[in-house]
Amino acid sequence: MSVINNIYSYPRLERLDLKNGRYYLDSNNNPVPSVTTVLSKTSKSSIQIDQWRSRVGNKEADRIIKQSTDIGTMVHEALENYLNNKNWNNFSSSNDGQIAKNISNKFIDSGLDRINEIWGLEAGLMLDNLYAGTADCIRIFNGVSSIIDFKTSKKIKKREWIGDYFLQGCAYANAHNVMFETNIKQVVILMVDRDLTFKEFVVGPSEFNSITNDWKNRLKKLHNLFKNE
Repeated sequence: MSVINNIYSYPRLERLDLKNGRYYLDSNNNPVPSVTTVLSKTSKSSIQIDQWRSRVGNKEADRIIKQSTDIGTMVHEALENYLNNKNWNNFSSSNDGQIAKNISNKFIDSGLDRINEIWGLEAGLMLDNLYAGTADCIRIFNGVSSIIDFKTSKKIKKREWIGDYFLQGCAYANAHNVMFETNIKQVVILMVDRDLTFKEFVVGPSEFNSITNDWKNRLKKLHNLFKNE
């Protein structure tokens, strides 16, 4: 079992649901966009999502999105409880509950064995006047300080499809480095699909600066979108 080492004091973020998406209050009580809001508002995939909605219909699209969200939430809660040495095996008997249970078991059996030390779970991170968000897990992974994100999916995604996941992780790492004078330059995405296939994606130091620059450009794009509103 991983050791939890509370060496950093992570803030509790105050969430605001505004017309432009999810925001949080920074340390000066100014609203700043969440990392996921920055990514969703500046993503090219929004056109593809609209096309998918048109193809399957809004009702079916809403059902699929809700199911995926519910399963993801159950898995994240289970993994957080597991890593906190709490009872994690507390799923409903519904079909979605059993899917979430099986996915959680796969994460535990395949993805959590190389986690050496945990610094924070569901940790609030922010950069004043820029952005904020909550990282799934900040920890030592294979001996390297890392931002780790747990992702569930209907099918395992290819690396070239999950660029926004890497941007999200780098955004959290940069906020952590500024807040606590750390030097985190590794992002790990652990993914399990409904067929219980496990996949690990890693962004190392050689890619980190380039992805960070891409993240900064997305922040600028969001600012330009909203500056005249």
